[in-house]
Amino acid sequence: MLTAAIYIPAAFAEIGGCFCFWAWMRLGRSPLVLVPGCLSLVVFAWLLTFSPADNAGRAYAIYGGVYIVASLIWSWLVEGLPPDRWDILGAAICLAGAGLILLAPRAHS
Repeated sequence: MLTAAIYIPAAFAEIGGCFCFWAWMRLGRSPLVLVPGCLSLVVFAWLLTFSPADNAGRAYAIYGGVYIVASLIWSWLVEGLPPDRWDILGAAICLAGAGLILLAPRAHS
């Protein structure tokens, strides 16, 4: 549960922050959208420091699966493009891989 409480808001913070840059560069929005975008990216990075992973690389790998699912949800809810069956299958595979990385039994030295 703690993992979801970290990675889900981190994903939406990253996507929201990156979308602010997208809106500025691709949609012609005011450069002022970069201010909340940068703040959102700071929140994203801060949240990832609470990952239960034993190192940064694994934390980012686990996060990757959650990010993919969150990106498809963002695309659907914010941009109006629902995921198709291939999006869903691909995201499920990625999320399963992230779960394997998170939950795999490891010998700690």
